[in-house]
Amino acid sequence: MTAVALAITVTGVSSSGGPPAAASIPGPSATAASAFSAAAAKYGVPESVLLAVSYAETRWDDHQGASSTDGGYGPMHLTAVDPSRVIDLSGKRKVAKTSSLRTLYKASELTGLDPVALRNDTAANIEGGAALLASYQRSLGLPVGADTSAAQWYGAVASYAEASDRASAAVFADDVYSIMARGAARTTNTGQQVVMPAVAVSPDKSQVNKLSLPAGTKATNSGVECPASLGCEWLPAPYQDLGNGDYGNHDLANRPKTGKIDYIIVHDTEGGWQGTLNLVQDPTYVSWQYTMRSSDGHTWQHVKSDDVAWHAGNWYVNMHSVGIEHEGFAAQGATWYTETLYRNSAKLVRYLAAKHRIPLDRAHIIGHDQIPGTIPSTVRGMHWDPGPYWDWEHYFDLIGAPIYGHSIFPVKPGSIVTIKPGFDDNVQVLTNCTGAGTTCTPQGTNFVYLRQAPDDAAPLVKDIGLRPDGSDSTTVVSDIGARAAAGSQYVVAKRQGDWVAVWYLGAIAWFKSPASDPDAFAKPGLVVKPKKGKASVPVYGRAYPEEAAYPEGIPYQVVTPLQYSILAGQAYPVGDASIETDYYRAVTFDGQPPTDHVQVVGKDRYYQIWFGHRMAYVRAADVDLRPAI
Repeated sequence: MTAVALAITVTGVSSSGGPPAAASIPGPSATAASAFSAAAAKYGVPESVLLAVSYAETRWDDHQGASSTDGGYGPMHLTAVDPSRVIDLSGKRKVAKTSSLRTLYKASELTGLDPVALRNDTAANIEGGAALLASYQRSLGLPVGADTSAAQWYGAVASYAEASDRASAAVFADDVYSIMARGAARTTNTGQQVVMPAVAVSPDKSQVNKLSLPAGTKATNSGVECPASLGCEWLPAPYQDLGNGDYGNHDLANRPKTGKIDYIIVHDTEGGWQGTLNLVQDPTYVSWQYTMRSSDGHTWQHVKSDDVAWHAGNWYVNMHSVGIEHEGFAAQGATWYTETLYRNSAKLVRYLAAKHRIPLDRAHIIGHDQIPGTIPSTVRGMHWDPGPYWDWEHYFDLIGAPIYGHSIFPVKPGSIVTIKPGFDDNVQVLTNCTGAGTTCTPQGTNFVYLRQAPDDAAPLVKDIGLRPDGSDSTTVVSDIGARAAAGSQYVVAKRQGDWVAVWYLGAIAWFKSPASDPDAFAKPGLVVKPKKGKASVPVYGRAYPEEAAYPEGIPYQVVTPLQYSILAGQAYPVGDASIETDYYRAVTFDGQPPTDHVQVVGKDRYYQIWFGHRMAYVRAADVDLRPAI
């Protein structure tokens, strides 16, 4: 935490409403855990409530003195928002009282602490959050005291959400009490260890009716496809005839009858939410199913899941996926990827996965950076979002399907390993976040680097798709050629001391995984190997049907191999052995069967495999499918 003094003397508000005597609170040398305990005792807030609210807002991180995208500072997310920024989705009116988005200054009034200290010092910030919760509790005419039951603080917790309606405030409070019931423990971004024991209570949810807020609804349009606990809004992408045979910005379909939904694609917007919403409403642009705002996780749906949005840069993947755009910039990472964004996105993913029977794993809940190019010439231009700062491990914890993190089997040649390097303390060197030649601000990352030899000084592996000249991959933030991301799987080729070699893009790639602190964990599963007698087999970016499957009037879509191969003796994990071999024909606005808006289904089988930093497809006829060693 940033030093402001050896100890901080504050004045606050007593349980009777008057100012208490001055008291010394933990200074910058104190632990975050002791700061939570002291603040809870001083302001009469149950410590479990204070910890859970902070975890819901920031997971106890402090933003290193900077604000989040919605103007929140420190582990308690004290806000100081410019009133001119507080607009609703139409850009026309304020969504909440301006004062409610400037809680840092209210906390300053309640505690007597300088706003600078509340922004920059962890202990002061936690004091401010406790003072706010106590003030909300009193305003509802409810008792204050560290010995009060956490069940009696539901209304105060809901107030802390700074929501524009009671329904949204209740969603936040429900999240907080869910976190409280599970408990949590983690090391913060400043190296502080904080533990919150599980406390299961039945809160008095009727308290939310005392808030001076409009009722609101948990879904602002009954037609949206969202979980009930997530406030969603229907903002349609236009399906529009543009003349001269052109149209936009998605295709009508009847999924799963015209192709099952296998994937949920995580994107980031590379722009602000308002500009993103403007783009998806442009009939001459592309589309995606959902947009999610960084600050509060508010969600808009644009395209029904029945229909095919244009978002993946790969038509086969478009045919079989739903795309979620998250407000943010991949090179800025945690500045935009807020806890609320992760939490609400996880809710949406759980809902969609259940609705469409999509497995909750990293072979089906994937980043835009995992989608392969369709043919060799498109590989280099494929996207790299959501980037190295998206916390896949935490995301899958929230989804309820934690990434595999223990080894039943030894990590040895022939075994499948899942990458799980941790996030907060996995600070990899990256460059060019703010310009050529710059070093990115150190922060947690989701990957390990892959090298050409078992040596920290060895060059990074090559990717001939991204660098056709055969040069080595780099540390540039957008260069994903030598990264093994959390949740990805590989087959071990060799083991040497602390180093593990895996098959990667048709070659060997090394990463360090010490037995004392491993980054890879062995697990059972299926692998593919070239059939006996084949020196190599091709890999593909899509699983289109064979020529004989196309009826008259529908042109054959040539299946072109990518520039990579699987050589004899190599093996790659299978992500899905039951994908559809198909092509959804949709090229006109008013598509008329049997030649348009129809699914062509082939007999040739493919497997989806883990191949390098992206997924790929192989023909079943080219490989043997067998259990890993």
